[in-house]
Amino acid sequence: MSLYNPFTEDVLKIIKTLPYGSVMSYGQIALCAGHPRGARQVARLLHTMTKKHDLPWHRVVRKDGHIALSKGQGGSIQKELLLQEGVGFKSEDVVDMSKHRYMLSLDSQ
Repeated sequence: MSLYNPFTEDVLKIIKTLPYGSVMSYGQIALCAGHPRGARQVARLLHTMTKKHDLPWHRVVRKDGHIALSKGQGGSIQKELLLQEGVGFKSEDVVDMSKHRYMLSLDSQ
């Protein structure tokens, strides 16, 4: 029996399986987990569960590719981690989503 509800379990699973060099948006993860309007819940789960579950938090960005965190709050670290994985940026803090968005099939869950 799980300690978490099915949405939380699905979000954790999706984030844990994000491939090296790829990103997903908060909303995209929420949609794949069955709650198309749950982007804020995804952000909250990332904030509260990253350390406990060793989540690759840096692979989650806004739907337009922007890094959501300010530079001083982890945005600089996130960008550096993404650059180390070969993720390209269209501008200073905007990931090129056309090249690096991971498309998880809803059927593969």
